[in-house]
Order: sequence, then structure tokens, then C-alpha cells
Amino acid sequence: MHRVTISSTGLYIPPFVISNEELVSAFNSFATLENATHAAEIAQGTKQPIPMSSVEFIEKASGIKQRYVVEKTGVLDPQRMRPRLPTRPDTDISLMAEIGVAAAKDALERAGKQAQDIDGVICACANMQRAYPAMAIEIQTALGIKGFGFDMNVACSSATFGIEMAVNTVKSGAARAVLVISPEITSPHLAWKDRDCHFIFGDVCTAVLVERLENAVAGSFEVLSTRLLTTFSNNIRNNAGYMSRSEDRNPEDRDQLFYQEGRKVFKEVCPMAAEHMSQHLAAHGLSAADVRRFWLHQANLGMNQLIARKLLGRDATPDDAPVILDEFANTASAGSIIAFHRHHDDIKAGEVGVICSFGAGYSIGSVLVRKT
Repeated sequence: MHRVTISSTGLYIPPFVISNEELVSAFNSFATLENATHAAEIAQGTKQPIPMSSVEFIEKASGIKQRYVVEKTGVLDPQRMRPRLPTRPDTDISLMAEIGVAAAKDALERAGKQAQDIDGVICACANMQRAYPAMAIEIQTALGIKGFGFDMNVACSSATFGIEMAVNTVKSGAARAVLVISPEITSPHLAWKDRDCHFIFGDVCTAVLVERLENAVAGSFEVLSTRLLTTFSNNIRNNAGYMSRSEDRNPEDRDQLFYQEGRKVFKEVCPMAAEHMSQHLAAHGLSAADVRRFWLHQANLGMNQLIARKLLGRDATPDDAPVILDEFANTASAGSIIAFHRHHDDIKAGEVGVICSFGAGYSIGSVLVRKT
């Protein structure tokens, strides 16, 4: 069995930014138009008016200040309220594969690796652009990697679950190195017309290079262990799928996009995530006090603060658990990886950290690492 390390990470940031101010302006214009269109029903009490949004509401509810997106004009059009993405012919690389390749190249360059050093690609993300062929195989081929590739989806825990798959593959000797790529293009599945969630998500792509410790650059992070947990919940859901057309569903039905029972998610997931990490650490004779840094899923500032408080018995500092949510918004499974990518250079040899994600399913994945 081989010792395994995360030797590098890569990041692709889309070219467009939507500030809270821009988002609120577009949403309120949409709400005004809709309320005017249905003024008679609203007056009769048969339809509720759409409430206005505000920057203050968004930041208090989430801690988010902006988000990156692959396209913004369609999102900010009050008569459209969704990205405007051109159709690509089958002969062109797909959008998910394109940004996956960019993030992967960043990770490879940081580790000083080439395509011939990699044996596998796992595309692990919350939303797949298509059913098949697998985006992982498209990314693998575009990079010139021999070996294998496959897609997997565990919602916002996809990246950490993908890391476990990669770690076990490398540990067993089946591969020398595996790339875990999370092209999180969340903007097409977000209900931009829903005040309660129109601000939540942003687009991004991350890549994690998992390889044998013996082949890694100095200063990489050895993976001591991984731990996964799932338990079924309806509180975060998206019902869109290939069977929708056979059910004669309207693509505009609300449940064909992301929706959640936010208060229930907050109440149920926070203690689960804290307990999950505590048990993972305890299995190694460690406690939260022994952890140099927690790189947590970036869904909601309040959630991260509560989870860290349950773990540490005090309020966490930005050094304990860095936040990238204000800049990126919720980027599904990529959030904890962005936090790690941006905030690991100051970790000293021998210090340990935890990468943890949690989300729909419910699903929780944690990765215990130690700086070499």
C-alpha cells in the first residue's frame, strides 16, 4: 500500500462578477414587472406579491458579497433571469470540460507534473452538463492523459468524496496519480427569480492532484485518512432529469431548479458536520484543538461559524477556518477546496488540517491531512 498526498490544487475563476448591488437591482426590476403583471390577482388575494430583495438581506442571510459567473447578461436581464449560454456543437469541447482543463493545468503546473504522470481523472461536481459521455473522459483526452476517467455526483460533497476515491486508487497501486476536478457551473440551476435563494451560488472550477507521496513535491499534504457519511434528506433538492420530459413536466416548474428548506438544513447539518469531524479526529487520537486549520464547505457564513464553534468550543478566527464565501458565494463542492487552495501556504511541516464538505443527501466528507 502506498502513502498518498495532495500535492497541489488548481483554480479556474470565471471572467464575470455579479455584485450584490447588481443582483438586487435586477431582481427588484423583475419583481416589479411580475407584480405589475399580476396586480389584479394580488389585489384579490389569490396571489402573493414577490417581495423585494436587498443587499442588507443577502449579506445578513449568507455573508456573500459577490459571485463569479460564466455569463452575467442573462442573469441580470429582468425578463430572463438565467445565464445566456450558446449551444456548442459536439465537435467543440464542452463548457465544463473547458474550465476543468484550465483548473487541471493550474494544478499540474504547481506540482511540476505532466500529462504522462497522471493515470486517472475524476470529474466530481454537483451538476453534470450532460448524462454521457463523461466529462471526465473529455477532460482526460483534452489533457492528453492515458488511463481512465469517470464522473460522480454527491452534490456539495462531490470533491471530498472524489478525493477519497482518488486516495484509495493511488493507495492500492491502481494509479500513480489522479486528478479530482470539480467544474461547478451552478448558475444555470439556480432559481434567480426566488428571493430566498437568488444570491446563493457562483461558478468556479477546482482541481486536486492526488498522488503517491514518494513522487510528490516537498511540502505536500499527506492524506492520513478520509471519512464519508450520507443520510437521506429531502431538504435540499433538484428534480430536473432526463425523465422529466417523459413525465410531461414543465421545465419552468420550481422543483426543476435548486430548492431547499434552509432553516431545516441549518439546524440538522451543523451538528452532523461537527460530530462527523470530531469522530474522524478521535479515530486518530486527535481533537479539534490539535488541528491547525479547518477548510470548510462554503455555503453560509452562519453555518461555518456554528460548526467551528461546536468543534472548538469558541468562536473561530479566520486563521482557524478561513472564509472565501464573501468573494465566491456558494460554489457547491468546490468551496472547501478553494479555501484550502487559498489558505495553506503558511501551514508548517507536521501540522494537521481538515478539509470538510457537507450538503444535499445529506452528505458529509472529510479529509484529514498533514503537511510534509
